[in-house]
Amino acid sequence: MASVQDIKRRVRSVQNTRKITRAMELVAAAKLRRAQARIEAMRPYAERMQELMVGVARASSSVRGLPLLQRRDVKTTAILPLTGDRGLAGAFNAQILREAFGLERRLRGENVDPRWLVAGKKGASTLRFRRYEVAKAWTGFSDSPRYADAQAIAHRIAELYSEQEVDRVVVIYNHFESALTQRVVAQEVLPIPESLLEGDDESSQALLGDFIYEPEPEQILERLLPVYLETELYRALLESAASEQGARMTAMRNASKNAGDLIESLTLQMNRARQAEITQEILEVVAGADALTA
Repeated sequence: MASVQDIKRRVRSVQNTRKITRAMELVAAAKLRRAQARIEAMRPYAERMQELMVGVARASSSVRGLPLLQRRDVKTTAILPLTGDRGLAGAFNAQILREAFGLERRLRGENVDPRWLVAGKKGASTLRFRRYEVAKAWTGFSDSPRYADAQAIAHRIAELYSEQEVDRVVVIYNHFESALTQRVVAQEVLPIPESLLEGDDESSQALLGDFIYEPEPEQILERLLPVYLETELYRALLESAASEQGARMTAMRNASKNAGDLIESLTLQMNRARQAEITQEILEVVAGADALTA
């Protein structure tokens, strides 16, 4: 049995760990609130962007010549997992990478070559550890992504697609449902589906009217499509950031609870050890007294 002093040291160590996990839980909760606010602020912009694209597409004579809309036989697919830069977030990173590796296996079974792009230090380090060739990695912004970060990613994947180095681009990320639930989503971002430009009845009604386009609608749509791609990637980065903070907050809360349970168990063990020491000392005193009187 461990001594009382050893158990006391373990209790102090676990108490210090619990202080850290509680602090990390509070920080993650504050970042989660900010991430949710950014998602809410971004939604009207994304909706208006899609409405504008629908209106311009309806005024265009043809949209089939636009590079980001062209569909071709899929021989190479770019896989882009959005992971975090740090750990201590439960299964946040693991479930994204698990989905990405599963997609890779399915592609190889269909004789499609996968090409790896990655956002986040955790994903980049895992891929390199497994000796995958990573065409491009973006790191340093998983906690608080900016629109410029989405622009950098969108510019690169649009370049790869336009130059026919890849025939499809799939982004894998955690969609934020709640602080307790994050759902893994594999979204095909390129080619941009033409069905997106058809819109629904509500968006069509919102853009009814006689508009004069300058320059031509096709040229406007050609400029709008890269912006739409940037917007979609920015939304995915915000969803991923909120999911990461929610997962980290939940993980740290569970860690704090487990630390509390461990402290209770160690305290009980320490009290038993102390009682055993006291009993042993009493027995030694009684034995000594018996020896003197003998």
